[in-house]
Amino acid sequence: MDNLVIAEQVIKPGESRYIELNVARLPSGTQITMPVHVHRSKQPGPVVLLSGGLHGDEVNGIEIVRRFLQKGIHDELLKGSIVAMPIINVYGFINFSRDVPDGKDVNRSFPGNEDGSLASIVAHTLTSQILPQIDFGIDFHTGGASRTNFPQIRYEEGDDLAHEIATAFHAPFTLNSAVIRNSFRETAKNMSKTVIVFEGGETLRIDPKTVVEGIKGIKRVLHHFKMLDNSPKQQHKTHYFKESHWVRAEVSGLFRHKKESGKKVKEGQTIGYISSPTNDYSIKVKSPYNGYIIGHNNFPLIHKGDALFHIGLHDR
Repeated sequence: MDNLVIAEQVIKPGESRYIELNVARLPSGTQITMPVHVHRSKQPGPVVLLSGGLHGDEVNGIEIVRRFLQKGIHDELLKGSIVAMPIINVYGFINFSRDVPDGKDVNRSFPGNEDGSLASIVAHTLTSQILPQIDFGIDFHTGGASRTNFPQIRYEEGDDLAHEIATAFHAPFTLNSAVIRNSFRETAKNMSKTVIVFEGGETLRIDPKTVVEGIKGIKRVLHHFKMLDNSPKQQHKTHYFKESHWVRAEVSGLFRHKKESGKKVKEGQTIGYISSPTNDYSIKVKSPYNGYIIGHNNFPLIHKGDALFHIGLHDR
């Protein structure tokens, strides 16, 4: 069983270590570091990354990883190692922002460059220090821009290990999702590493049910790879979706949803309403598909073309 080396620190089998990865400084001179918790069993096994806060305002993912550490689940490891990173984008986190202060999205800045933009530096730190050490990872996210996601796993079909991890996680919804250019997942893929994504809840809000679902999923995955002795029972069916589509607003106005994320819908069914604030018009938002709502917009003021409902299709 090999040693892990992160930021020139050697972590041997059976050891635990807290590491602060230096990223850069604030204009005030304050050093910003990326926290890394490493917990290793004495027995060989997979090295699993649990990461949150790639987008700084997605606090559900941060809370899932934090709560996992708080519960001491890593102390029960039978084999393998856990690399847990609650907050990747510390800059965004302290500014209640998805992005870093230069306005760039870290998850569109991979593999990064140590001499590049701030987002690129954060991405490079992950690419150079963390990805080479792991076998696979689960990256925790939420919906963005006032949109909520029902707890779901996203992975790219064709990756057998990703499919195995997704199946073991047993989220309520599992969605085929191709990797995005310059994303964390794409860089991991290019390095022959597998990273799947968990989505649940919305930005700047902690949803207790989503957090519980995330922790249960982690336990199931670790149990599947024989890293834990037991795992939570599966109390729901997983719905698999080959594809998904957004229902967008046909007009601008005040939006209210009739159906929420997690609900089954039929083609032609009314799932929401858009009304003029001056009562000039009111229209029904109807589902163009048979499927399940995997995410919806919570913002009441919408413009024509805004995304309202995300519907998963081809349940199997």
